[in-house]
Amino acid sequence: MIHKNVDEAKKASSCSHNPQNDAAKQQMEMEAMIKDNLARIKNKIFVLSGKGGVGKSSVSANLAITLSKKGYKTGLMDVDVHGPSIAQMFNMTELLDISPDTKQLLPKQINKNLSVVSVQALMQDKDQAVIWRGPAKTGIIKQFVGSVAWGDLDYLVIDAPPGTGDEPLTVVQTIPDARGIIVTTPQEVALADIRKSISFCKTVKMETLGILENMAGFTCPHCNKHIDLFKSGGGEKTAKAQGLNFLGSIPFDTRVVESGDEGVPVMTYEADGPFKNAFEKVVENILKQFEG
Repeated sequence: MIHKNVDEAKKASSCSHNPQNDAAKQQMEMEAMIKDNLARIKNKIFVLSGKGGVGKSSVSANLAITLSKKGYKTGLMDVDVHGPSIAQMFNMTELLDISPDTKQLLPKQINKNLSVVSVQALMQDKDQAVIWRGPAKTGIIKQFVGSVAWGDLDYLVIDAPPGTGDEPLTVVQTIPDARGIIVTTPQEVALADIRKSISFCKTVKMETLGILENMAGFTCPHCNKHIDLFKSGGGEKTAKAQGLNFLGSIPFDTRVVESGDEGVPVMTYEADGPFKNAFEKVVENILKQFEG
């Protein structure tokens, strides 16, 4: 009779198991991990844009490289789920490892001060399309914040997809003290889209570091004539009109394209010249807001 009662109690306990309780526990554990990791990251920079094709990822990559070369411990997190390009820019061809001790993902170590994580580095087939709905995208972003062994960082640079959808919103909700950099090109069609990005930042109450104008002009290597490929000055005018900082204009440079394809961002080795000088000035304007 006693054995029967024990068996019935075990059966009742098994039947009363609720998967929702497990999901809630896992969520609480993830939130705790996110909180612990964020407490070890001093500054978070969210690079966003209203439309694709403005060079947001190359800005993120070169910003991260420049910060690391200045001696700052830097992390770069690529959460562009559907079009990740950071892995290519850093020649990340292998899957990320997992720490045997903490079971956390180990970011790719680029140099002694820079570590990188990308969605692409989690996929066996690099050409496979990522067909995920909102909850899956939200989950991977939270895992990149909480389940990656970032360690102590001075700066975490976050490269998100263009627009104001699930990914940017999840970043803001998960990293509430992130500060935004809005990347644009000078032509009106791009400026119209960044005004939506500005509205997004204001709506979610994210502090904006300023507007960065990319591909602002091109100097012909043959005749040295300056050409405004996408007009000029639009980013600065928009910043003034919106009451935002203008971080600077970066010229178009074919070496940015070549270096990205080679897997070595141009600021890794770029000698003095229009691009490097302009980019260094942008970084100085960013650092002033954190250190001033």
